[in-house]
Amino acid sequence: MPLLPDRNRQGDFFVADILDAAPKDDMASMEHPFFALRAGDKRIRTYERNGRKVTVLPGATGLASIHDKDLWIYCISQIVEAKNRGREVSSTVRFIMGDFLKVTNRSTSGRDYKRAAKMLRRLSGTRIETNIETNGQRERQGFGLIDSWRVVERSPNNNRMVAVEVTLPDWLFRSVEDMQVLTLSRDYFRLKPLAKRMYELARKHCGNQPRWRVKLTTLFEKSGSMASLSEFRRGIMALAQDGNLPDYLIAYDDGRRLITFYADGPKGKRAEIEDMLAGRPHVAVNAHLTQHKRRQAKSKRV
Repeated sequence: MPLLPDRNRQGDFFVADILDAAPKDDMASMEHPFFALRAGDKRIRTYERNGRKVTVLPGATGLASIHDKDLWIYCISQIVEAKNRGREVSSTVRFIMGDFLKVTNRSTSGRDYKRAAKMLRRLSGTRIETNIETNGQRERQGFGLIDSWRVVERSPNNNRMVAVEVTLPDWLFRSVEDMQVLTLSRDYFRLKPLAKRMYELARKHCGNQPRWRVKLTTLFEKSGSMASLSEFRRGIMALAQDGNLPDYLIAYDDGRRLITFYADGPKGKRAEIEDMLAGRPHVAVNAHLTQHKRRQAKSKRV
């Protein structure tokens, strides 16, 4: 008797099962504001800079938010770690929803599973029109933030999603295959929306350099925030004061309307001292104390 057809060939999808994978993000989405900072936002957003244009079109359930982006980061992280371990990967990623919720600092209540379903709908419904270039190829067509998704398995007890498959857009998978990604702090998943976006931009532009200085208006554009400039400014000043941005400290120069991100460490400290001697504002004392406590806590965990 012949075998039944193999309906789930391993080559058609990649199983994400590496729970200790370091968080990774693609550099294109770190630079361009694909994701809304407020959940439920249904406004069309357009961003243009240096000849590159990004238009973000909401679906029926609104724009995908920066918290929804955690799914992208989870899938990218799994793909990169699997590649590093010599495993075959594909743009279709199969994962356990409970694993995703735990890794991205969510609870695992019934409400959170329902929120995850809404997240998948927003990601597939949000459309991007852009001319960004990845791996030497320029995208001129619209695409969804995910191509498709499906529930592979549900719990027989409460009908919750157990296993889910997500297919990433081709351009994103090309970018990951070409390793156009950066490692994020594991504390990224603990940040609020504006802090997440500022961390992405600092990681992309400052990277391992001692500092990144940017105009308030430029940072406002890059953030994708739909708040007023004055409200955005207040948010940045609060971030500068509390010191809760992983890996970076912020100094705000209100007179020049400049923001400086300093790498947390000896290089960043030297750069901050140089700027202080040149008459620029320094990082808030409270922010330094917060980062010091963070380093102490991290060393104890190690």
